[in-house]
This record gives sequence, C-alpha cells and structure tokens, in this order.
Amino acid sequence: MNEIVIYTDGACKGNPGPGGWGAVLKSGTTEKELFGGELGTTNNRMELTAVIEALTALKRPCAVTLYLDSEYVRKGITEWISGWKARGWRTAAKQPVKNVELWQRLDALVSDAGHRIEWCWVKGHSGDPGNERADGLANRGVDQALRRGQTKA
Repeated sequence: MNEIVIYTDGACKGNPGPGGWGAVLKSGTTEKELFGGELGTTNNRMELTAVIEALTALKRPCAVTLYLDSEYVRKGITEWISGWKARGWRTAAKQPVKNVELWQRLDALVSDAGHRIEWCWVKGHSGDPGNERADGLANRGVDQALRRGQTKA
C-alpha cells in the first residue's frame, strides 16, 4: 500500500460567501497541489470538499495520513457519522444533517475506496508548513471563484 500524506483546508470570505478548498498530497518525493472554489458556500462545505477532492485524486488504495484543521470534518467522519446514518441522516436533536450530500460522498470514499486513513487534527494558522500551504491553496480557490464570478456578470 502506497503511503501518502495529505494536508487539506477550506476558506470562506464571509460565511456564507465565496469559498475555496485546497489540498497538498505527498508520496515520497512526488507532490501534487489541488484547489478550487465556489461563490455561494460555507467554510464547513469547503473543508469537506478539500478532503473529498484529495481522496478522490488517489487512484488506488493507500495508507493515508490526513492532516486537517477542521474538527467538524475530523469528528464528523470518526465519531458522529455512524449515529447520523443510524438515525437516517439526522442529528441527535433529530434535525437533518447539514451538508448531507458531502458527508455521503466522503462516507463512500472512506468506506469503499480501500484506504487506511489516519485523521490528524492540526491547529490552523499556527505555522504548520503543510497546513499553511493548504490554506494558501484554499485562498487561491476563493480568488479563482471570484474571478469566474466576475467574468459571468
């Protein structure tokens, strides 16, 4: 199984507002950067999208060490998701799970792709080089979404 290190991050200018996601994938000496964005989104959606896009980029099952600064995503996928699924995608308070379509995509990637994933939380904006790089990519995604939005106006 290939070993890969992934750093992901999401960004939003206003919440909701224009947002972006970024990911850095490292395997040995090979590195890949991914980013994108949307005009009307939230920070949590961008955090989820960063992880989904990074895992989707893997072409075969890998041993993944995934660093993220979102406790929402880390706890959601490691702690909360089994309860949500058992309750028909409802929270403990019986409310619909927010971003359910993204959670379902992430759940399928985690369950079906054959990856072994270690979920590692890092404090955002604290100087971790991988996290800072993913944050920079997420902000490029915001800029890209804003440029696309201006050309459509």
